[in-house]
Amino acid sequence: MPRGDLQYQSGFGNEFATEAVAGALPHGQNSPQKAPLGLYTEQLSGTAFTAPRSTNRRTWTYRIRPSVTHKPFSEIGSGLFRSGPFNELPTPPNQMRWNPVPMPDKPTEFVDGIVTLGGSGDPALQIGVGLHVYAANAPMRDRYFYNADGEMLIVPQERAISVHTELGVLGLAPGEIGIVPRGMKMRVNLDGPARGYICENYGLPFRLPDLGPIGANGLANPRDFLAPVAAYEDREGDFRIVGKFLGRMWEAEIDHSPLDVVAWHGNYAPCKYDLARFNCINTVTFDHPDPSIYTVMTSPSAIPGTANVDFAIFPPRWLVAEHTFRPPWFHRNMMNEFMGLVFGEYDAKAEGFLPGGASLHNCMSGHGPDAETWERASKAELKPVKLDNTLAFMFETGLPVRPTKFALETKILQHEYFECWQGLKKHFKGPKK
Repeated sequence: MPRGDLQYQSGFGNEFATEAVAGALPHGQNSPQKAPLGLYTEQLSGTAFTAPRSTNRRTWTYRIRPSVTHKPFSEIGSGLFRSGPFNELPTPPNQMRWNPVPMPDKPTEFVDGIVTLGGSGDPALQIGVGLHVYAANAPMRDRYFYNADGEMLIVPQERAISVHTELGVLGLAPGEIGIVPRGMKMRVNLDGPARGYICENYGLPFRLPDLGPIGANGLANPRDFLAPVAAYEDREGDFRIVGKFLGRMWEAEIDHSPLDVVAWHGNYAPCKYDLARFNCINTVTFDHPDPSIYTVMTSPSAIPGTANVDFAIFPPRWLVAEHTFRPPWFHRNMMNEFMGLVFGEYDAKAEGFLPGGASLHNCMSGHGPDAETWERASKAELKPVKLDNTLAFMFETGLPVRPTKFALETKILQHEYFECWQGLKKHFKGPKK
């Protein structure tokens, strides 16, 4: 999908005001007795009413009909879409890696194509994440979806998608990401088989990380995040709303499109971001900074400095460190790492980590470069090198990720993953006897 076809507003967390029809926005009052153009006024709140001003999220919408006009919900099947608490099977401490989920062989819409690999926490407690991949080949025309359990960070990997939300349209291509806030209705269009990743964030909404000693500039800039302008559907017919609530899927009939917002203003809005605009920070002397320098967005937890989930990327960049092993070092840590690959090769693995695939390294499980990468990097000439044509990412969470039954039993699980480290040889030269 061409990136220039749609209209956007710039800024992350900004207070926006946009109308698809002139005069649809009221002036000086959020909820007048009669909204302009015969519209209904409805507020959508993404935080508690009394959240601090700096983190308070809400949007006023002016729509053709209020959201309450659907018929009662009935529970439907959830397919392979799972939710916390994740307790289908015991979670082993093994390092895990999966091949890409195959494209469906029958018409499959975006929501039906979501496959959960694991997660943590519980949406009822508003903590943790659901980690999913999607593979779809059919557009959503008369079905709409909203997620009451968490916001959704979408990372396309193969083919662009068009996300039509209540507040406007996001065109997302591989190399871009999109965020759909908790509770916001949407439908997803696509022009062919599409695949990607989803982080379903049960916790506090994603925000830009504090920069600390980095200063005022670097990493992701707020102005590079784009929110859509108002775009509404005025359609009547036989439609369905699918809702995810407390881990279960529900469906209700509605006789019109719920994407009927003609105007809106506020800061609770979907947005997109081109990952090529991320300004990497790295060493110019020796040693590795921690991978937190690659954090695009973070969802904080109640523990200062520990995220509910961080979204970090590993994009093209220069490697210039002296006297330093340049790929990621061997490590064990408190956080839990779920990785995906959008395109290219990941610099810590020689083979086996495929675009569209995923890996999981839970807390205190050792991981790092495979044997071939270690051998090559240990002998490499340490001149400046451009790491190019690659884009990997990580959802790093504070709670251990529990794989689903599907993830532990599927044919795409690489049972031989552990073998990539078995070739690491002993090189120790101790004192002579």
